[in-house]
Amino acid sequence: MNLQGSKILVLGASGGIGSAVAYELAKAGAALTLVGRQRESLKRLAKTLEQEVASVNILTGDLVADAPGVAQAAIRAATGIDMLINCAGMQVFGFSNDEQPQDTARLFATNVIGPIQLTNALLPHMLERRQGRIVHVGSIFGSIGFPCFASYSASKFALRGYSEALRRELVGTGVSVHYVAPRYTRTSFNQDAVARMAVALKMAQDDPADVAGQVLAAISSDRADTYLGWPEKLFVRLNALLPRLVDQSLMKQVAQMRPFARLNANRQTP
Repeated sequence: MNLQGSKILVLGASGGIGSAVAYELAKAGAALTLVGRQRESLKRLAKTLEQEVASVNILTGDLVADAPGVAQAAIRAATGIDMLINCAGMQVFGFSNDEQPQDTARLFATNVIGPIQLTNALLPHMLERRQGRIVHVGSIFGSIGFPCFASYSASKFALRGYSEALRRELVGTGVSVHYVAPRYTRTSFNQDAVARMAVALKMAQDDPADVAGQVLAAISSDRADTYLGWPEKLFVRLNALLPRLVDQSLMKQVAQMRPFARLNANRQTP
């Protein structure tokens, strides 16, 4: 797909992978509309991106309360949307018995409900034009249930399942659906305890700019699903075929993760 002049809506553009994806899209000549929760961050990003593109639209809004309103505002601002790239995300780390109900609710609102509702709100516009692309940036944890990330894994499993089902539903309509799953990426998205744990467990880490480049490469290749990182993509296949084998490996890591999970729980306690 030629990104030059394409009208692309980036959800979760306030930081992390989302802002890195926006930079890569701007360099490719795309016309951007950025959606996020932090308006000041979006304004700073837009000012930087305008050195690459003529103009950048920014939008903030509650996707759970009014996804159709956000979708229509984006369509009006850009005079049409060719592609949605969903990079929205929130992370909850720690043992499930320490997780607060409000955090679980906010996690699913951010990672699942909001993106699905925005996608559904944009679909009539894309279906009427018989063209469009939906790209959901998930996680390796959306295929491998990782201890101390139970709710986060569940939310990414849900996003992956939605993407798979929607792709099958839209066959022959001109609208395609893609799912891209990065591994651990060095961004402020990760809590301090998670960053420290990643070092202790010697987890492979990617730079957000590298991930953004791979996201654009996945879009250009037109692959339905793309898993980033080795051996993570191998573990995804193993977990699908031999989940009990993967159990043994991950269960051994829980003892190493425990002090970081407890530290995180203590810091969140009022």
